[in-house]
Amino acid sequence: MSENPRPSGFPEYGPHQVNPEWPSPPAHAPAAAEPAGPEPTAPAHRRSRGPAKLLVAVAIVAAAVGGTTAYGVQELTGGTSAGATASSAAGTDVVPASLKGTVAGVAKAVSPSIVEIKAASSSGSATGSGVIVTEDGEVVTNNHVVAGASRIQVRTDDGKSYSARVVGTDSSKDLALIKLENASGLKAATLGDSDGVRVGDQVVAIGSPEGLTGTVTSGIVSALDRDVTVSADESQGQQQQRGGGWPFEYGGQEFNGDTGGSTTTYKAIQTDASLNPGNSGGALIDMNGDIIGINSAMYAPSGAESSTAGSVGLGFAIPVNTVKADLPDLRAGAGS
Repeated sequence: MSENPRPSGFPEYGPHQVNPEWPSPPAHAPAAAEPAGPEPTAPAHRRSRGPAKLLVAVAIVAAAVGGTTAYGVQELTGGTSAGATASSAAGTDVVPASLKGTVAGVAKAVSPSIVEIKAASSSGSATGSGVIVTEDGEVVTNNHVVAGASRIQVRTDDGKSYSARVVGTDSSKDLALIKLENASGLKAATLGDSDGVRVGDQVVAIGSPEGLTGTVTSGIVSALDRDVTVSADESQGQQQQRGGGWPFEYGGQEFNGDTGGSTTTYKAIQTDASLNPGNSGGALIDMNGDIIGINSAMYAPSGAESSTAGSVGLGFAIPVNTVKADLPDLRAGAGS
């Protein structure tokens, strides 16, 4: 047997055909495993590619969906997806996507959070506006709207009327917090960040000028940090209803009457959005639907009577960051 040569061209080496002294030919090593190797193995390898391709496709689709979702959130909130999360956590009102960046969209989103206020006292009555800050009826307004009032009536955007009481006042900032009686389920406004406001930003004002509830006007921020001086004397709280709006001083001049001997000065946002008597305490709003200020003073031409007084493009609002900083003291009953 040892003399027998290896058959030439034999495709395989069975045990009875291999000389024990010969090494296994490397070129034919794969052939030895061929019946159980290449042919069965190749399909198995091809089958493994299917799930891999599927996983890659799913990942791509997921990334696309994720990106689309993030984009959609940004479109709804006007910011990043992180900002959207913060907004959602804060329960913000979102301008409808189809009306994003429009006055109509801001009006639709925010009008339910703005109220008309009628305050009566022994010296007469005054009409102003307010901003709902909690669903159970906390409303921020100007101190001069409710100063000295013995009875306060509030009407919401849906026409419902509530009695209200003063919780706290701050004459140094011309702010007041009132609480509607037996109110629930109201739509609270979103308080924004007035530090981010820039000259030229488009804004919307909502209030009740001359008792016209829910009046919407628009304009731009025309200046910042205006030193506006208003009366801190509650006895003058009713002068507003006698025409021309709440008296204030700016640049050494008095507007809308005498501010009296007791005054306070604050840094105001100036706007050319049309403000008229009755807008006091209402909202100045950015195009995302966030409150950036509480309207507090407007200029009327000298000598104008109540029937002819109107906006000439000089209105002033208390920055909302001042409001937010003052809310804890107002809720604690400051000044009341």
